[in-house]
Amino acid sequence: MLKQLVQSSRSYRKFDHSATISMRTLEELVDVARFCPSAANKQPLRFILSTSPADNDAIFACLKWAAYLTDWKGPAPAEQPSAYIIMVNTAKDWDFAKFDLGIMAQTMLLGAVEKGMGGCMIGALDREKLRAHFSLQPEMEVSLVLALGKPKEDVRIVDLPADDSIRYYRDEAGVHYVPKRSLSDLIVLKRGE
Repeated sequence: MLKQLVQSSRSYRKFDHSATISMRTLEELVDVARFCPSAANKQPLRFILSTSPADNDAIFACLKWAAYLTDWKGPAPAEQPSAYIIMVNTAKDWDFAKFDLGIMAQTMLLGAVEKGMGGCMIGALDREKLRAHFSLQPEMEVSLVLALGKPKEDVRIVDLPADDSIRYYRDEAGVHYVPKRSLSDLIVLKRGE
């Protein structure tokens, strides 16, 4: 069951913008993530939740989509996310906060998939523009944005090609392919039975 959930949790970049997400759903995702382990139990992350069309437009304007798809500028208006969770770090000088960030982001995305949604973690963004839009205090560092919605694209996992390229790509029909290394490529040492 967990493996299926993880396999279904892809980086979706096109959504059915007409499928709304409630604020309650976003709160439920954060509520699940708050139970995640936290280094030294510091719990430094905070969250900005948005289902507001005006705020969503401002957030979208700060994001960079799909670096490997150089000819694509991001989703069209009808394919933009319906909601966002902005992850904010209150301990920006503490290196271990990045581990909390990954654990909590993945947990929320798995929760989104469980609810029939999908999302994308976006780290390529204009942090200062987002900070200004939400009037964040100086000690609050924008770390990551989760774009959420009802997926509107076919994303498939494939084996690495012969040249070992990790670059994701789309075919003529718009199917999005994500090359993944094999299990045997990942395990560097095995001891015991």
